Amino acid sequence: MSRKLLAKHAGISERYVTQLESGKGNVSIVLLKQIAGALGLPLARLFEDESTSAEMTLLRQFLARLSPAQLREAYGSLAALFASDTTARAHRIALIGLRGAGKTTLGRRLAAEAQVPFLELDREIERISGVSIAHLLELYGQQAYRRYEMQALQEVLREHPTFVVATGGSIVAEPATYELLLRSCFTVWVRTTPEEHMARVIAQGDQRPMAASSQAMDDLRRILQEREPLYARADLMVDTTGVSEEESIAELRRNNALAFVLYGTIVPKL
Repeated sequence: MSRKLLAKHAGISERYVTQLESGKGNVSIVLLKQIAGALGLPLARLFEDESTSAEMTLLRQFLARLSPAQLREAYGSLAALFASDTTARAHRIALIGLRGAGKTTLGRRLAAEAQVPFLELDREIERISGVSIAHLLELYGQQAYRRYEMQALQEVLREHPTFVVATGGSIVAEPATYELLLRSCFTVWVRTTPEEHMARVIAQGDQRPMAASSQAMDDLRRILQEREPLYARADLMVDTTGVSEEESIAELRRNNALAFVLYGTIVPKL
């Protein structure tokens, strides 16, 4: 496509196109969208660092025509077809869910019974970053936390062939990290009601929710509602509402899929 033709279709001057190509022109997002439109490309393609293969271009065009439901189905099929580490996944358990659901309590018990390491991803983040989670968020923000979260998960997967890990409640909100977790671990959603979440957090000594209890509860309900479809992608769900630790553990033992991951047999001998 000549400069003249590109300038005509983009609605900008040919001289300006020349300046852009030579790296001397100042550009705005609006002008970039016009240029991308004239080239018949999505805006993101103009920022790619590496050249794209013809297959990738065709795949993107194909996926762009699918509905959200079809995209989910396509991803599931591709993930199953090209799963890279299905054997390792069968010996790694990740517990997801909001704080106060019981991930740490159940995780320690499961790891002890299976005689595998128990890890908390937030503690791994603190080890790598050298600061507490609270200070990490205060000093560097949410983006830094997300980067350390991905790094911590990658290190855990690389260094431990078997484990039980309790993840942070918001890991499901970061698509790349959550997809890696789902591909690499047997995931269990530890679930309870907003009221139990709040009561357990306060019982752990965190009084911050009490500062604005009604608003905090509304926020908690909203977060749970928004994340429920993401949590529901887990392999298994256990509800800890109104039940004891022993009852929750017993329910997990009765699940054949989890029993196989933990003990290598359908009926674990305990």
